[in-house]
Amino acid sequence: MFEVEEWLHSRIGLNFRSGLGRMQQAVDLLGNPEKTYPIIHVTGTNGKGSTIAFMRELFAAHGKKVGTFTSPHIISINDRICINGQPIADEDFIRTANQVKEMEKALLETHDNLSFFELLTLIALLYFKEQDVDLVLLEVGIGGLLDTTNVVTGEIAVITSIGLDHQETLGDSLEEIAEQKAGIFKAGKKAVIAKLAPEAELVCQKRAKELDVALYRAGQDFTLKDSNFSSRLASFSRLEIGLEGTYQQENAALALQTFLLFMASREEKVEEELVRQALKETYWAGRLERIRPQIYLDGAHNLPALTRLVEFIQEKIQQGYQVRILFGALKRKDYQGMLGYLSEQLPQVELKVTGFDYQGSFDEKDVAGYDLIPSYGDFIREFEEKANDQDLLFVTGSLYFISEVRASLLGSDGTS
Repeated sequence: MFEVEEWLHSRIGLNFRSGLGRMQQAVDLLGNPEKTYPIIHVTGTNGKGSTIAFMRELFAAHGKKVGTFTSPHIISINDRICINGQPIADEDFIRTANQVKEMEKALLETHDNLSFFELLTLIALLYFKEQDVDLVLLEVGIGGLLDTTNVVTGEIAVITSIGLDHQETLGDSLEEIAEQKAGIFKAGKKAVIAKLAPEAELVCQKRAKELDVALYRAGQDFTLKDSNFSSRLASFSRLEIGLEGTYQQENAALALQTFLLFMASREEKVEEELVRQALKETYWAGRLERIRPQIYLDGAHNLPALTRLVEFIQEKIQQGYQVRILFGALKRKDYQGMLGYLSEQLPQVELKVTGFDYQGSFDEKDVAGYDLIPSYGDFIREFEEKANDQDLLFVTGSLYFISEVRASLLGSDGTS
């Protein structure tokens, strides 16, 4: 497995966003595995992973064999490629990777080397075909229109949110970013979108009309309010949502509407009790995850995600909790903007910053003016020793930071 990971990591940064020609040729050479199962294609600035987690549980509860491709990973690279929540085994990963490596020899006659994310996507598509899955939940890497994954034709396209992130790649306005996200809409298929800013929603509506896509909009075609879901397909009252945070109701609504559309298109029965159980039991590592009774991990790695985290923290403060925040991020992110936002929105909360092992993590000179903790491990241990029932610690920032902290709290394999 080490050799395969070395091979993949040697391709990080290669051929970034240079069009889909190489990727299209690659899937053709592999015999188009992506055409052998239905795909639900998911994009969005935030909420992709949680929405996929809800869908995974809904489909699995109804007896489906569900492939999921998500990123980044929290524990190991295998976590990106799962069937019903179970990561791909090392031997399957190695075997499938070798098939992709062999295919690339033919590809190099006309194209450049494949990038890290292209290779991973191909391994996933091939593995899902071999495992004869019933459907695949496929997460976009960045954007949509020009994303590596956009060589597939999704039965249903899902947009979980549209906010400012990756502007250097996707554009500086919500309209430009929406153009990229709506790039995964496919002619004559369906699309489900979250409540979006009016200018972003307009872009999606226009694109859907051009492609004759049946568009379903949160808040209009379906709602989940005060735990009650309603759409023309079904209604459920008093649903319990397994993931904390009021915004997870929005992600659950997207997942449920998409699930219902998929099942209805195949005239398959939906069991209310299984729906309730699935939504209640959904988990998603590193996203507002209560890892210990008084410690939350949340990979709020951009300002839109941080806004949602702040809302949750404010709720906890109103409930009488004493909150601390430990923040770690990569230099390439807008960490100054994120720290400024946390300080401004939560002036009464103790905010600490820390470095971590991942290359590109910030250091003391990057965060002048903030309280830098030399060892997050020592800080967390001291917090736990002294904490009372009303103390809460939120560990947030880069998902790479969250992954590292999670492993240190649970053990290197990420299990308790």
